Amino acid sequence: MERQVYKELLAWKNSKNRKPLILNGARQIGKTWILKDFGKREYKNVAYINCETSDEMKMMFSNFDVKRLIRGFSSITGENILPEETLIILDEIQETPLGITALKYFCENAREYHIIVAGSLLGIKLRSGTGFPVGKVDEINMYPMTFLEFMYASGNGLLAEQIQEHRWEDLTPFSTKFTDLLRQYYYVGGMPEVVQDYIDNENLSEVRKIQKRILRDYEQDFSKHVPDSLLPKVIMVWNSIPSQLAKENKKFIYGTVKKGSRAKDFEDAIQWLMNAGLLHKVIRVNNVQRPLKFYEDVNAFKIFLSDLGLLGAMADVTAKEVLTGVNYFSEYKGAFTEQYVAQDLIANGNKLYYYSKENSPLEIDFLVQKDELYPIEVKAKENVKAKSLRTLYEDNNRLKPVRFSMSGYRKQDWMVNVPLYLASEWIQSVE
Repeated sequence: MERQVYKELLAWKNSKNRKPLILNGARQIGKTWILKDFGKREYKNVAYINCETSDEMKMMFSNFDVKRLIRGFSSITGENILPEETLIILDEIQETPLGITALKYFCENAREYHIIVAGSLLGIKLRSGTGFPVGKVDEINMYPMTFLEFMYASGNGLLAEQIQEHRWEDLTPFSTKFTDLLRQYYYVGGMPEVVQDYIDNENLSEVRKIQKRILRDYEQDFSKHVPDSLLPKVIMVWNSIPSQLAKENKKFIYGTVKKGSRAKDFEDAIQWLMNAGLLHKVIRVNNVQRPLKFYEDVNAFKIFLSDLGLLGAMADVTAKEVLTGVNYFSEYKGAFTEQYVAQDLIANGNKLYYYSKENSPLEIDFLVQKDELYPIEVKAKENVKAKSLRTLYEDNNRLKPVRFSMSGYRKQDWMVNVPLYLASEWIQSVE
């Protein structure tokens, strides 16, 4: 599978200012696979160590002498580790937190060694008592597969390439095919094991079994990594997500988790799940002006899962509903459609906000700030209006309104309608 993070890894390798790298991301999104593939294709040899299964690694960081560490890595892997020519991969690094601290010394004393550590965010920044090497590492975030990556993996690379050519009007004749692929992506999602099984076997029941197993694995991870005092709250927040997204107004409501609860009751649980790479938080702004950061209202936000396939599994949505349901894109109050847009835009490096106005029904689903400010409405139907976008534009005609919908691509004098299957790539094209 070709993953877009590969280009980021290659840019890291070729950077003159390269530092040791941390590859962040949730469990089971393909970090180990992509690092081994990257090492095989770009280096003379690879020294790979799984810190979870290596007893020697648990004693390796008694001190941070780099030459001693290199000798240790070499003896464990049987690889001759050469500067610039060998990729050192320390996987599941959260099991040896001092290994993260050691990156500081590789940065200061041995940048000629190419070293990448990977591990679930269930551990990396959550352990106390160890020194995170601030300013001494590079970081790359990895996510489940995007819709474009799903297209390539499923044998639709030629169609994916046409999307990347950005001739939007020319894609209209293929809209039925794109919509069918988008339906498949809604059900399968972007977890690599699920995608691979679907490609190999096209067994929808097995897809759902694997998704359910991944969810169980996550819940077991909660028990392993979450402090006992926090564990019940993490589970309650996690289980509330489908109902949070099914609301017309998708603002996160603490009372949905537990009646009468407030921010102080669950904000630490939400933060833990975010650090684990399992949730995305989209913060409200109270003014649509640049820079959006100035207008954040951190007390109001939406929550999205990392993967819409897992969301479907949590909600027990059937394959029939997704793949053949006439109104599926708009059912569940468009929860899956907004989830899809959020995760695809975030995976492509976009910082998202949303806007709502006090004592008013006016709400803009997402805001993206680039050279221009793009207010975005997400509509799961074909024949839709954009009242909120129009109202916002009339107040400020310097904005660049966008509507993502099931309707075809068309550029109006004040707004652009972009088909849902082009959403993320279109946003990337306006940089």
